[in-house]
Amino acid sequence: MTDPVLSMYGLDRNKCSVIAFGNGLINHTWKITCENKDFLLQKINQQVFKTPEDIMENLRLLAEYFTHYYPDYLFVAPLQTVQGLNFTKQDNDYYRLFPFIKNARSVDTVTDPGLAFEASRQFGEFTGLLSTFDPHLLQITLPDFHNLALRFRQFEDALVNGNKKRMTQAADGIRFLKDQQAIVEEFEKIKTHPDCKLRVVHHDAKINNVLFDSRNNRGLCIIDLDTVMPGYYISDVGDMLRTYLCPVSEDEPDFSKMKIREEYFLEIAKGYFSEMKQRLSETEKLYFVYAGKFAIYMQALRFLTDYISNDIYYSIRYEEHNLVRANNQIMLLKKYMEKEKILYDILISCIHAA
Repeated sequence: MTDPVLSMYGLDRNKCSVIAFGNGLINHTWKITCENKDFLLQKINQQVFKTPEDIMENLRLLAEYFTHYYPDYLFVAPLQTVQGLNFTKQDNDYYRLFPFIKNARSVDTVTDPGLAFEASRQFGEFTGLLSTFDPHLLQITLPDFHNLALRFRQFEDALVNGNKKRMTQAADGIRFLKDQQAIVEEFEKIKTHPDCKLRVVHHDAKINNVLFDSRNNRGLCIIDLDTVMPGYYISDVGDMLRTYLCPVSEDEPDFSKMKIREEYFLEIAKGYFSEMKQRLSETEKLYFVYAGKFAIYMQALRFLTDYISNDIYYSIRYEEHNLVRANNQIMLLKKYMEKEKILYDILISCIHAA
């Protein structure tokens, strides 16, 4: 497999070592070492991303923009083939080669508020520097990915057509999520509000999509840019609030371990506003706390929809895995809403800080 791919980048397979790299759940990745130079080779998962060439066109446009306007910004662009393309196609599979970033590390859990600050600053810087880039130039690589109204309709459809036994098991969660429909209505207001701007956002702002300097834990750059599309800033902030605030993941069945860490909320807000405070409208800033509700509620809907649809989307490790995940996110949403006033006060202090 790798021989013809590497040859498209002028690399001799006989002089290269190839080893599987990382624990990504979507794309297959290998570390390539060739004549003392390191690279990452990646095969795009076409089960998830149906139009790989749209992804690569987006990356080309972004790379050109950063090279022209912000040449010092670390944008990890795919390298060009000998044909001048930023990808190669072999046997109907799409591959791209990236430079390997020295002295960089990634983490899977947020164990320190400083990491939350650095990650949030990285996502804020990315969207902030792209404020003068027209988001409509980008292709939609995952249609309706963060369309909350659609996720709610899919949930309602599942309640009509889904597994009746599983609906009975999930009755309390179903009732709670239906009672929170106002979160969907608020999202619809954002989409039509003149002060809420469509921006270039990452759409998957989990901590493992940030590279940190292994020497001092400073944020270096963001990676896994296949989901970069036009959207609203609440998508990235919401992802961070959903996955950074709680010390345990969505797979945790022991809900007594779950809590909202206010000090992490403060660092997320400080990090993001350090790059975006002057670029967000006053209306947008006030949706920062809502962003957490938006993301947690959407993920709860998706897990519960999948459970009552007999687990057709998410991989599971046991029969009630998606139900546990859904109830986990429902509990997270309840805990988040209990602290909403406290979080809002923290937000206001950050907005008014010098």
